[in-house]
Amino acid sequence: MRPEDWPAVAAIYGEGIATRGATFETEAPSYESFDAGHHAEHRFVAVEDGRVVGWVALAPTSARTCYAGVAESSVYVAESARGRGVGRALMEATLASAESAGIWTIHAGMFPENTASVTLHEGLGFRVVGRFERIAQLDGVWRDTVILELRLKS
Repeated sequence: MRPEDWPAVAAIYGEGIATRGATFETEAPSYESFDAGHHAEHRFVAVEDGRVVGWVALAPTSARTCYAGVAESSVYVAESARGRGVGRALMEATLASAESAGIWTIHAGMFPENTASVTLHEGLGFRVVGRFERIAQLDGVWRDTVILELRLKS
């Protein structure tokens, strides 16, 4: 992912936001905010016919040194490209990148109703390690999230 990919990345993120099934966020962040909160070396885009159709990024889970090898993943696929393996290819690229960089655990949090994302993560070896009940509100409605993790070989 390069800075010039940001308009397409933000648009795909916006599609996910609009579903109300992917995130508690209600608008995509600025590039500067996104850039500051995510590992620069663990961001990828999927390109099809010259167009960005998906993205993945890892973010640190804590500023504490002891958690330097723990990251949280986000993966979004354009509505027009869903169901064709784009998310899996993105996740496989980022898992390889993370492992080679010494990251040992990747977390992912998602709404339990987001079965496509849960299935994607489980298919890559993630396991559900917990559920936050009524963790936050979206549009005035309390929502749960499930937490999945993957231990890498690092």
